This record gives sequence, structure tokens and C-alpha cells, in this order.
Amino acid sequence: MINVTKTFLPPQEEYQAILKRAWDTGWMTNRGVLVQELETNLKKYLGVHNILTMTNGTLPLQIAIKALGLTGEIITTPFSYVATTSSIVWEGCTPIFVDIHPEYLTIDETKIEAAITSKTSAILATHVFGNPCDVEAIEQIATKHNLKVIYDAAHAFGVTYKGQSVFNYGDVSTCSFHATKLFHTGEGGTLFCKAKYFKTMFSHHNFGHQGKEAFDGVGINAKMSEPQAAMGLAVLPYIKTILERRKEVVAFYNEALKETPLKTLKLREQTQWNYSYYPIIFNSEAALLKAKETLEKKEIFPRRYFFPSLNELPYLDYNSMPVSEAISRKILCLPIYDSLLLSDVDEICELIKKSL
Repeated sequence: MINVTKTFLPPQEEYQAILKRAWDTGWMTNRGVLVQELETNLKKYLGVHNILTMTNGTLPLQIAIKALGLTGEIITTPFSYVATTSSIVWEGCTPIFVDIHPEYLTIDETKIEAAITSKTSAILATHVFGNPCDVEAIEQIATKHNLKVIYDAAHAFGVTYKGQSVFNYGDVSTCSFHATKLFHTGEGGTLFCKAKYFKTMFSHHNFGHQGKEAFDGVGINAKMSEPQAAMGLAVLPYIKTILERRKEVVAFYNEALKETPLKTLKLREQTQWNYSYYPIIFNSEAALLKAKETLEKKEIFPRRYFFPSLNELPYLDYNSMPVSEAISRKILCLPIYDSLLLSDVDEICELIKKSL
């Protein structure tokens, strides 16, 4: 069986050796030495300054919205994982969707300004499949209208744009460290922010504590545990190998499918990508469903990602987003992970071409 992804697991003895350090101290949570070491190592690897690791990848979005004091309307993308939208709704704000670019698949920056009203407090955009948004254009719009900017960068670990980490853009960026991601802590996530927001973000992710016996505001418990941090510390040394193998898989897909009518993700110029996903866009939903059925008969399981378009969620008032809706019905993410054999990739491509 071949799934759309497969968790990279470091040698068990390496994970256990790191975890033993926490075991010996009996310090399992509340920002132990492993969490602090992971944050230090990630700062160095990613080239970032202000980082807070957390217990999952959704809490950073919710905390960012809360800590920035956002109210009213938040402009966002309909083409993302549901957590992007649900975090806005969960925090009592209203998502205002702006359609996406048909090739980059990120929010169409040329349509953002028309969606701004007196109720708009922020822009929350997604670096889709690790492909950066037009961060310069979004920054200009946000500055002009005095809006905060949050980037859902769940897929963007290790991605650089114009020579620096995409996590350095916006007021806040978030990332997922879920087991399906190329870097993971089993379950986890992180938040990156401008220095002026760090104290507030820290407080919000730790119950609002200001020292042991005082509080400076409302907070929740979003802290990463030591077992999670141990997994991250065990995985991080293998990231270079993971990226190299995924790059090989992407190159094979590109070559094998280049003569087909399938479209692939267009990367924004000056982006160093991380090969996090391999999405293909069919000419029709019928063609996608036929290819998906063909693959699944061979126990190969791609994923319709992202589907449905988030403006079609049942708990929201519908507002047409024609590009996102069309793409969501025709896009399929093919299997990609570091241990995927090229012979399996070849079989996947042949089955898809047969279905076409």
C-alpha cells in the first residue's frame, strides 16, 4: 500500500537517547530543556529569531488572532486546509474570502484591496504547498490600510524567498510539525513573530502567566512537551537527506508526466522550495476521479487536497470563488515521501497516463 505520505521516523535508539535526558530529570513539559534546545536549533537552521514551539499547528493560528487583538473581518484564502478558516471562526471573527491565483494557487493579491472594509482587521494568507504568497504586495496593502498580516505557513518548513525564510514575513507566521510534514515532532507546530509581539504570544501560549504567581491576560495551554521536542531533535539532522530524496521524487514525476495535459504548481520566482507536496491539476473533475479510482484499485492512495474550497464550508454563508472552486475539484496530491521508491513513482505515473 502506498499512501499520499509516510512519516519519517529516525532510528528509534536515537530518539530514545534524546528522550532519556528528559526522563532522567523527570521534566516532561512546561518548556523543558529539550523544547528550549529544539527552538535554539530551529532558529539556527531556519534563520529566524522569535520562535515558540507548540503542541500542534492550529493553536499558533488561534493564538495569533487572539494575541493581535483581531476583531471583525479577516481577509483570507478559500484554498487551504480547514484550520485556516476554522481558526478565524473559532476566535469570533468573520472570514472574508479572496480568490486565488490560478497558477501559484496562493491568494490573489490583486483582489485583496477590493475586499477591505471598515471592519477588516487583518489578512491571513497561506503559502500553499510551500509556495510563497506575494509577500511584498500584501505588506504594501497591509501598511496602507493599517492591517495585521498572518501567514499560515504549515507547508513551508525550510522554504526561502529571496534568500530568507518565509517565516520572517508578516507580523506572525505559523507552521505545522504534524507527523505528515517533512519536519515533524509527531504532533506539533510553531509560531514565528516580530519581536514586539513575542512577549504577548509567549504569555498567551502559557495560560497568561507573568511569572509563577501573576497573570497579564487570558491564555491557554499550547506548550510543546519534551517527548515531542525529542522527536524534533531526532528528525532535524536528517532534513537534508529528506529534502534530497523528495527532490528526486519530484524530478521523476515532472519528467514522467511532462507530455500529459496535467498542470503542476507554478513556483513563485526566487523561491527555494521544499518539495512538500506534489499536486497535479486535471482538465476536469471526472478525469481526476477516474485517475484516483485507477490508483486506489492498486492500493495507491493520493489525496484531494484541498477539497472542498473553504468558501463552501457548511457553517459559512456561501460566496462564489470561481478559481478556488474549480481548482479544488480538479487537484490531486500524489504520493511523496523520502522512502518512496522511484519504481513506485513510475507505476503511479503509468497508471495516471493510462487513466487519461
